Amino acid sequence: MSMALRIPRRATHVLERNLIAYKHQWLVIVSGFLEPVLYLMGIGFGIGSLVPNITIGGHTMSYAMFAAPALMASAAMNGAITETIFNFFFKVRYAKTFEAVIATPLEVEEAILGEVIWAVARGSVYSLGFVILMMALGLVGSPLALLAVPAAVLVGFAFAAVGAAATSYMRTWQDFDLVQLVMLPMFLFSGTFFPISVYPESLRLVIEVTPLYHAVNLLRGLTTGTAGFEQVGSVAYLMGMALIGVLIASRRLRRQLLK
Repeated sequence: MSMALRIPRRATHVLERNLIAYKHQWLVIVSGFLEPVLYLMGIGFGIGSLVPNITIGGHTMSYAMFAAPALMASAAMNGAITETIFNFFFKVRYAKTFEAVIATPLEVEEAILGEVIWAVARGSVYSLGFVILMMALGLVGSPLALLAVPAAVLVGFAFAAVGAAATSYMRTWQDFDLVQLVMLPMFLFSGTFFPISVYPESLRLVIEVTPLYHAVNLLRGLTTGTAGFEQVGSVAYLMGMALIGVLIASRRLRRQLLK
């Protein structure tokens, strides 16, 4: 059996380990779903009631319909980052979980992929629940919304991979301040709460190369019926981001754990 086939299969042992570890901590999982729901209710419907309809690509929609897919993308990002930076850092630096894992027949790459799969699985639960909520509230404007769940899985995978790579550079808990310094501006300015067309062109070009912008662009296009070639570019961007993140994390953590 080739390495390409063996690694994903054996990586599921890490997923199984995490499922057992979280068996009695299911409230931790549920809490990650509540944040975007509260934002949707408070901003999407609360402030949204004061905002006129928004037109994108010839499609007019309510403010809540505009904001909902962006909050879904943010939930996928936050779930993946929380798992592969905060929890991953603790496992690598303090709990020494990875040292124990690679003492078994599992390789470093398998352990890392297993952690990424776990982060994606956790984010997928949030995404599925959020799509169901959007449908119940009438915030879906296209049958393509069914593709929003696998799209959100891709978003989670991309951010989980980059999160694992970022963890390999972190040395102390103070480094988390830098993570927040990156995530907060992305959350506020990546088209989450208003179209990026309100920005000057120079700033708009900067935003268009950020990962959350592509995540929001992809999910908004699918749920509102405005999807086109631009969303294909976002898929390619996120897939490349995931691949690069996994490669960097695997190489750096292999050197650190096996030195």
